[in-house]
Amino acid sequence: MVEKITIIGGYDKLGNKESVEEVIIKKGEIFGVVGPTGSGKSSLIGDIEQLAQEDTFSKRKILVNDEEPSYEDRTNPRKKMVAQLSQNMNFLADMSVGDFLSLHAKCRGASSKCVDAVVNLANTLTGEPIKKDHELTILSGGQSRALMVADVAIISNSPIVLIDEIENAGIRKHDALKVLAGHGKIVMVVTHDPVLALMTDRRIVMKNGGMQQVVGTTPTEKSLSKKLNKIDEIMLSLRDKVRNGEIIEDIELEGLGL
Repeated sequence: MVEKITIIGGYDKLGNKESVEEVIIKKGEIFGVVGPTGSGKSSLIGDIEQLAQEDTFSKRKILVNDEEPSYEDRTNPRKKMVAQLSQNMNFLADMSVGDFLSLHAKCRGASSKCVDAVVNLANTLTGEPIKKDHELTILSGGQSRALMVADVAIISNSPIVLIDEIENAGIRKHDALKVLAGHGKIVMVVTHDPVLALMTDRRIVMKNGGMQQVVGTTPTEKSLSKKLNKIDEIMLSLRDKVRNGEIIEDIELEGLGL
């Protein structure tokens, strides 16, 4: 059981010691990683995914429950602690959704009964219905990501989830993060999206490849996040209507003040 992970700072791209010496992230916490393009966000989550032990360019060290992970913890696929969800995620396997989930459940030692639960949860995250008999290869990007979020929440036993820029994923992002955190996962979100950034508990600000500071999300920012999420929901609803050939009436935009 992973209760927390600790990121011990290393060095930035210029060889300077990182301003942030240590970050502790606990189970059920949603943590953000923000910064300009090229600031080192992907490098940071790469260190976490590898459970780095001062053996990457940054020389960071990752502790799990205050201890160094074993070699097997780092290399054995069956003990993989980290699941990563990215914006560019599509299935290549030529099989149905139901067959895929059943196979994954079997590999993880989970009950096959959870297949329906995964599909039902995925359908709360996307406006495009997913059915068990759908072929994986015909799923849209939004459907694929919704399915993987639900799969990670219910079937996967990886306690750490890294989400890399899913702002254009076509899913209910706010709900997706709450689902993962609610299942006791440590959730880290790399994002430029204020909807996601402001719903995190804290966020690491990256600069020049190093952790510059850790910012706590204020109550005002949390409130703003809820308002932004409502706008996001309206956009998803409008997207579905456009896809279905419906005409958008001006009255439907009243929630935006337009």
